[in-house]
Amino acid sequence: MAVKKTETKEKTAKTTKTTTKAKSTAKKPTAKKATAVKPVVAVEKKHVLYVASEAFPFAGTGGLGEVIGSLPRSINTSSDVEARIIIPLYQSLSAEDRAKLTFITNITVPVAWRNQYCGLFKYEHLGVTYYFIDNEYYFKRSGLYGYGDDGERFAFFSRAVLELMPYFDWRVDVLHAHDWQSALVPVYYKLYYMYKQGYENIKTVFTIHNIEYQGQFSPAILEDVFGISYKEYMSIEFNGCINLMKGAIDYSDYVSTVSPTYAEQIKTAEYAHGLEGILLKNAGKLRGILNGVDVDTYNPETNKALFVNYNKDSIGKKDEGKVELQKMLGLPVNKDVPIIAMITRLASHKGIDIVRRAMNDILKNDVQFIVLGTGEIDHEEYFKYIQNIYDNKVRSIISFNKDLAHKIYAGADIFLMPSKSEPCGLSQMMACRYGTIPVVRKTGGLKDSIIDCENGDTGIGFVFDNYNSDEMLCAIERAVNLYRDHKTKWNGLVTRAISTDFSWNKSAGVYLDFYREILA
Repeated sequence: MAVKKTETKEKTAKTTKTTTKAKSTAKKPTAKKATAVKPVVAVEKKHVLYVASEAFPFAGTGGLGEVIGSLPRSINTSSDVEARIIIPLYQSLSAEDRAKLTFITNITVPVAWRNQYCGLFKYEHLGVTYYFIDNEYYFKRSGLYGYGDDGERFAFFSRAVLELMPYFDWRVDVLHAHDWQSALVPVYYKLYYMYKQGYENIKTVFTIHNIEYQGQFSPAILEDVFGISYKEYMSIEFNGCINLMKGAIDYSDYVSTVSPTYAEQIKTAEYAHGLEGILLKNAGKLRGILNGVDVDTYNPETNKALFVNYNKDSIGKKDEGKVELQKMLGLPVNKDVPIIAMITRLASHKGIDIVRRAMNDILKNDVQFIVLGTGEIDHEEYFKYIQNIYDNKVRSIISFNKDLAHKIYAGADIFLMPSKSEPCGLSQMMACRYGTIPVVRKTGGLKDSIIDCENGDTGIGFVFDNYNSDEMLCAIERAVNLYRDHKTKWNGLVTRAISTDFSWNKSAGVYLDFYREILA
């Protein structure tokens, strides 16, 4: 029994030894090298405050409101820059939107010798924070502009922007002011705020949307309304009066305008309305960046205002909307008759005078003509008269009607925009979005956005150079002839126009590079 026990122990030892050996000779899995995890560094956003007198959809009269209502949304898709907007709280703000406002604070704001109430409200809309400045005495009115105290109203607004900045939960890195209504922002900043605690190292940008409107006032109100000492008068004086735009150009760190061509043109006497010398002196800080349009709003595929929706693959449906437009306006219904449209302010610099000179020749063709807009009384009366003379061809709607504007953009075939000067122009881009082919003069943003189609195989519109009715008429006839005689080429032109990228994405990219450069 003893022997057997010993054998058992030996067998067990052998077995254990063998198993151990087997384990030791088995292939070990290769160990993975540890990878260092890079820490995620949060990008510190820079903050741009857009200061403007209007912004769609809350308040607007034209291009300025369109830009302010659209550009910041595209800016905010970036990872390193955030834009917010501050505008007056006008009477036009709907009850529905007022109910969504968040009250932040109220203060008093110095307006020369006065101290005026100022409320601050906040509202988040489509990814953008809006601030609203409240003062019913200045802003509870039926219109945005055109009052005898506009100088005081927007001096209050500009001063209020700066006084309210400590109440934001957000440091401002760039103050970006727009047009004369906010031109005092860079002036006040440099005179009274730049050395105050919390206001240090803010960059100022001033954008000229239309140099014709400069904010000119009597020198007598410099101290009493604007609260600026007569010692500083020469800094905002021009040709014997206060000129707020001139002051902003001089005081701002950077000046921009709304197209590259316009930036060059306003350095000349023909386009600068007297400020060419000021702009030449400041040429080193002047930039031209082409505007875009809100491609979601101006989208023929989804816009609920249209009679019929369509896209670049179904442009045949465009004629259905055209027929409905003819019915609505009481024009003879014929989808084969080209409709020429103008949606514009009826002002001379929009080319109305050369349209008037050529109107009888335009209407000799088998066309229909629609004009929508308001403006100078002489032009309004002229278009009413033309409708009476050519009742079966012309419709003149002397009104501002956005719903009808969309229907005309989509229902017309040709969009006429023969401007004498045009800082950027948005209507030609909107027309292209609907496949309505622009006829434009080669100036400002029209030159930068519309390429002539020559024989119909390239480009997206018809362009003429010199400001005269003969060249305009020639461009219109080129368009009408292509529409009638070369339908395949015309359809290709319509498809190219709809497909052209006029979104804010391109323009916002240029603005972002601009902000990064000035904040570097």
